[in-house]
Amino acid sequence: MQAVAEWLLGNGITVLGQKISWAELVGQLCALAVVFLAQRRWVATWPVQVSATVLLFAVYASAHLGGLAIRQVVILLISVYGWWAWNRRSDPVYGVAIRTSTGVERLVLVAVLAAGTSAFALLLSALDASWAPWPDAWIFIGTVVAFWAQGRGLVEFWLVWLAVDAVGVPLQIASGLYFSAAIYLVFAALVVHGWWSWNRMARYQREFATTVTSG
Repeated sequence: MQAVAEWLLGNGITVLGQKISWAELVGQLCALAVVFLAQRRWVATWPVQVSATVLLFAVYASAHLGGLAIRQVVILLISVYGWWAWNRRSDPVYGVAIRTSTGVERLVLVAVLAAGTSAFALLLSALDASWAPWPDAWIFIGTVVAFWAQGRGLVEFWLVWLAVDAVGVPLQIASGLYFSAAIYLVFAALVVHGWWSWNRMARYQREFATTVTSG
């Protein structure tokens, strides 16, 4: 297994003078596919995400980005939950049940983002696990919150992803992971469309539920 990981990290392609390892290329393409699948509320989102986490863990660990590496482990665990939750709430006609979050849920999301980022950044600094602890921590906590909210079917998870991308692009560039930075930019465009799509579907599902209940 170690030999395979070393091969994936040590080999790849060169684009515009920048080397992209197979691990980074395939991992980020899988991550990009996850956004595409999530827009359509397909359960296949989660097994593809598992593949991305395994590959990107190796990429970020080799780049000495501790927060991003550990993030993949947490995402793997959340992906198992999301897989179970989406299977449980899936409808053959209307897909996964989604909704906008309540006011209390939004406050909780913001509080977890703020407190979690501060605590994790201090931990990364104490362990000397990252050369950029605060943006690394923001991306880590934001990703965890986004995937948790996605598993719950909350529309606002797309907005959390936008906040993650805003920090992720410059951090990836500073780390020399230019392909990953480009993927993050594509993420941003897909996230905006996903937020619009989920908002529309959440409204439709809410209206449908109201009609069934009143009928």
